[in-house]
Amino acid sequence: MSADSQITLSVVVPVHRVQGYLRECLHSILDEAGSNLEVIAIDDKSPDGCGEILDEFAERDPRVRVKHLEQNVGLGEARNIGLELATGGYVWFVDSDDSLPEGTIPAVLERQAYGLIAKVMVDYARTYWNGRANRNVLHELFRDPDSPEVFTLRERPDLLQILPFAWNRVLRREFMLTQGLRFTKGFYEDSPVSYPVLLAAKRISMLDRVCYHYRQRRSGHSITKTRNAKHLDVFGQYEKIWAFIDGLGPAGDDFRAIMFDRMMWHLLIVFAKKDRVPSHLRREFFAGMHGLYRHRPADHVVPAGLQGIKYRLVERDAYRLFSLLKVANLGRILVHGRFRGVRRVSRRVARVARRQVKRAYYRIQLRLPMDDKLAVYASYWYRGYSCNPQAIYERAVELAPHVKGVWVVRKSARAQLPDGVPCVVDGTWAYYRLLARAKYLINNVNFPDEIIKRRGSVHLQTQHGTPLKTMGLDQMNFPVGAADMDFDELLRRSDRWDYLLSANPLTTEVWNRVFPCRYEMLEYGYPRNDRFFTVTNDEVARLRAEFGIPEGKTAILYAPTHRDYTAKFEPMFDIGRFVREVGDDYVLLLRAHYFYSRKDLARIQGWPEDRVIDVSAYPSIEDLCVASDALLTDYSSIMFDYANLDKPIVIYANDWDAYKRTRGVYFELPEESPGTVAMTEDELIEAFRGGAYRGDIAAKARAEFRRRFCRYDDGRAAERVVRKVFLGTQPPHPDRLPAGDEGQK
Repeated sequence: MSADSQITLSVVVPVHRVQGYLRECLHSILDEAGSNLEVIAIDDKSPDGCGEILDEFAERDPRVRVKHLEQNVGLGEARNIGLELATGGYVWFVDSDDSLPEGTIPAVLERQAYGLIAKVMVDYARTYWNGRANRNVLHELFRDPDSPEVFTLRERPDLLQILPFAWNRVLRREFMLTQGLRFTKGFYEDSPVSYPVLLAAKRISMLDRVCYHYRQRRSGHSITKTRNAKHLDVFGQYEKIWAFIDGLGPAGDDFRAIMFDRMMWHLLIVFAKKDRVPSHLRREFFAGMHGLYRHRPADHVVPAGLQGIKYRLVERDAYRLFSLLKVANLGRILVHGRFRGVRRVSRRVARVARRQVKRAYYRIQLRLPMDDKLAVYASYWYRGYSCNPQAIYERAVELAPHVKGVWVVRKSARAQLPDGVPCVVDGTWAYYRLLARAKYLINNVNFPDEIIKRRGSVHLQTQHGTPLKTMGLDQMNFPVGAADMDFDELLRRSDRWDYLLSANPLTTEVWNRVFPCRYEMLEYGYPRNDRFFTVTNDEVARLRAEFGIPEGKTAILYAPTHRDYTAKFEPMFDIGRFVREVGDDYVLLLRAHYFYSRKDLARIQGWPEDRVIDVSAYPSIEDLCVASDALLTDYSSIMFDYANLDKPIVIYANDWDAYKRTRGVYFELPEESPGTVAMTEDELIEAFRGGAYRGDIAAKARAEFRRRFCRYDDGRAAERVVRKVFLGTQPPHPDRLPAGDEGQK
């Protein structure tokens, strides 16, 4: 690439299993960049929705080029492929679950204007799920007032102390190619490139600002994989580094001592973490450190103190003595921390003492054998028999009759259960016994904090809607919507999940990001929507008669969502005026959110009783959907389910800006709606009175909405769940079924 190339910077983004973070990453790169940048995205055969997201970006932004690999090659090789495809003067390897802070790309491009610098080092911050960010502990190295803008490593050998990540250095592409620098397979693949490029670069610059947010994912990263030998890869990577130094000849001698100390520091840090080097690998890892010790240069000075003792023990391959040293050090730590430990135990004892007798009984039951043929079902904080758990229960009765299902309900909801459905009441002795002994626990919300995930049990979290509004950790940015939510507790509850259900690609993206735990995602569709594919005309007629819908009338189901900034149910339009002005051909089925009480509804009534039917207490929202002719809602997730019926949907978004600011949303509903959108009461009335709600424009919007959000619903979601969870089989993905096998969709 010539110096006057149009593309100044190529950003290589390897992609694998990061669909919850990928959009944020790409936006952070592209939003502030001009035409002199390209993004080379390598889809490393990601099994999730990453490939579609990349194609979506590439379709609307010519700066994005996507390479879909036919097999998974790993991070290092994916970077190498990106390097070969890059055309920019400089290349930056950015991990696809990380992001760049605002102003980064302009700052990096400005620094490259200094000339043919081989390497620009950028500072970074570690970011955490709770919003906390910690800048690199060695950031003072970026602030040496006596250091020129451009220098050599010989002038700043202390830079070898900075961790050798691929993403904290922007490299001249021609320099990488001429030096033959490529990433390797395995863990620590950054090191054989990041250290040599620093050692060989003749011109280096540093950018004293946080240019990279290094995401510390709560699960799924390398240190959580405790039962594999991948961390042993570090030895082969360091051998490559020493081979590169040997190839430099006398030019590399000045850096051998500091490189040796940096290597030993790194190896001892890894060895100290038992989540990286578990007990069955510790002797082998120690031997690997001993093997690399031979690279210690003659002029190296062993450090004083405890670190020097560790060096000597590694040199002698004295693993047992080293282990005793760790035990002695642990004893010292325990002595210093003994008072803090006593206080912690005292607080725990106090908490246990305050627990109720029934909870102690629950603990006793946890020690008794688990019943492999017992399943607990619950829905909406024990409010009754409904939603996804209901659909799964009913399908399990048919397909897995050997598993007995028992429902947990409030005392007030017990009478609502159909005949023959076993149940226990929340808080009773039977309740605690059931939750302690059952193998399967199925819920569309979280079970209470006191419920323990016992070994061998299976927790299925079904959720209860597609997220238009922010959920989970994303709510931290919206304190009104989050209220007093304890996000630490939220994640501890989510840690109990073995399976999490997803209804569509958007839901999968969001769940991956906002619930960063170790569940398996089941992209099966929502079981509660199976009903829409089996309902008959006779059933619809029966339900309409049961609700009192006059024959020949158009029934509008009005189902608004809860608003975090209102304490009581307040219809967002004058219901009396609405039914009067739309005409006698319409009746309104009013379904208030379950957060509101009957008193709230009684307070605001006064509309014509023959035109407004209050169905708020009716237990099945699915019945209401199939009985109605159109849906009127605002921001409720019911719109995603209702779209399966391919009946008109009207969105009344008069307070969209306020809702978006207080709760946060994942897309602009007024621009991407499932039908007609009304922003004022007059527009709402006219949408029905003039018939626009069922016109061609509304139908096209609904078809696009169904394409995006109803892809996994085909009438067989509950069957897929039962076969996976109870029968142990792997049903086909509903979005990849062969032609002609789409159910009734």
